[in-house]
Amino acid sequence: MTVAATTARATGPDLVDVVAGRGGRKGVWGRLPRPLRRLIGPLAILTVWAVGSATELLDRNLFPPPTEVAATAWRLLGDGQLALHVGTSATRVVTGTVLGILIGVVLAVAAGLTRTGEDLLDWTMQILKAVPNFALTPLLIIWMGIGEGPKIVLITTGVAIAIYINTYSGIRGVDRQLVEMAHTLEASRRALVTQVILPGAMPNFLVGLRLGLSSAWLSLIFAEMINTTEGIGFLMSRAQTNLQFDVSLLVIVIYAVAGLLSYALVRLLERLLLSWRNGFDGVS
Repeated sequence: MTVAATTARATGPDLVDVVAGRGGRKGVWGRLPRPLRRLIGPLAILTVWAVGSATELLDRNLFPPPTEVAATAWRLLGDGQLALHVGTSATRVVTGTVLGILIGVVLAVAAGLTRTGEDLLDWTMQILKAVPNFALTPLLIIWMGIGEGPKIVLITTGVAIAIYINTYSGIRGVDRQLVEMAHTLEASRRALVTQVILPGAMPNFLVGLRLGLSSAWLSLIFAEMINTTEGIGFLMSRAQTNLQFDVSLLVIVIYAVAGLLSYALVRLLERLLLSWRNGFDGVS
């Protein structure tokens, strides 16, 4: 190898920098802050909605403009209805999600660490995964009545299944060499689980949490169809009965915002819990 080639290799851009788009001049898009770039998609949808209403491409009676939906939100917020229904739904989602996480993690650890646990639990969880949540609604009403129990169970089941499937896969996907190294260093079983296996499964757990939160909000729609008078699902059902299209669109916006906040929460947890991981974060 010549001196020139050696110098070029030493001073040239790193392959990772080239792939990731670092080291070159950034265009206008690259200079925009990431939060602003993330808002462009939702703002584009809002703009299309507003323009469609203003130009009457969308029927204002069937598809009210954003200003009318915002006025409806302000009215419901003023008389306390919006806070009541959103607060009730949020309480159900948080309760079901916490229970689902606890149950899903316990079952995943039991099935992932031992073959006996896998034999007893895995097929059962796979069966539950294949059963749609709304199919359980009539049975839950028969077994538990029409109170809060069926609603919480429906949400908990959806979250627990998502957490179990992904966490179990993460535990079984831990590098065997790391486990063998821990055995070589005579690490205790507790140290093996807490310092090798569970940290290794953390990325999969967070994927399960992301899917579980989505499942929680979807389950909430079916849960709040069970003889309830509070919650955004009830607000949607009443709006459809009374042909209140502005309220229906408002509920859709609430679901969208709730899903976006859930996603932001998981991204925050990923930054906090996976700071040790040096993964590929995409190109510019």
